[in-house]
Amino acid sequence: MNRSYNLLWIAAAATLLGACSSTPERVEDLEVARAVVPQVEASPRAGVAASNVAEARKSLDRANKLSDEGGKIGDIQFESQVAARNAQIANEKILAAQAREEIEKGNAERQAVLVQAREAQAKAAERRASTLEQELADMRARKTDRGMVLTLGDVLFDTGKATLKPGAYTTVDRLANVLKESPDRKVMIEGHTDSTGSEELNQALSERRAAAVQTALLERGVNANQIAAVGKGMAYPIASNNDAAGRQRNRRVEMIFTDSKSQVASDVN
Repeated sequence: MNRSYNLLWIAAAATLLGACSSTPERVEDLEVARAVVPQVEASPRAGVAASNVAEARKSLDRANKLSDEGGKIGDIQFESQVAARNAQIANEKILAAQAREEIEKGNAERQAVLVQAREAQAKAAERRASTLEQELADMRARKTDRGMVLTLGDVLFDTGKATLKPGAYTTVDRLANVLKESPDRKVMIEGHTDSTGSEELNQALSERRAAAVQTALLERGVNANQIAAVGKGMAYPIASNNDAAGRQRNRRVEMIFTDSKSQVASDVN
């Protein structure tokens, strides 16, 4: 648009000069001023060069008056040239203002796109979080002050072993898919045992079981930064170890899910 305006200005001046090539020089100067001054006055951005536009009009009015009254050629030339020069300065200011407006408009449009992108990302993150919450709820996870806690019973492992049973992989697959869809989520895997056997044996077994679940998730593409594993041994029972049913409940793996702003305390059950 700047280029078009400049070309219009040049074309107007050139046409007038060409048309007046056979007339006195004073008419050429005056006719050029008469062409260019109204152009800057009509610009919607004339306010950015108000003083130059005003001076151009004053000089053109004086030149017109001198011409009408048969004034001196030199005086008419001078006033016409002053009018044209002020009009030229005003035009340059107008074009500069237009360029600034276009730059500001472009910046505003880019900023709007960035805001829209951030809003879209936030909504996508909310949808992912909702998906995880629903999936965990379907798997009977419970909300606690530590985050969503999913308890996996001892059916994942054979007695005294830390190798996942084939039937455990369906659960692990579901958890892996959800975690990959929610990269801001983190999970702490805690292994727990009953009180049968020595404390050292149970601590080692709980660590191996937590590590086995962690490895299974990593093998399914979950980011290592999302997972931590710890063994709790027999230190945090949730039922009595005096009967078989209670001991079975105590043999478990707990998975505590948090978002990226939270951190699971590995030393708190």
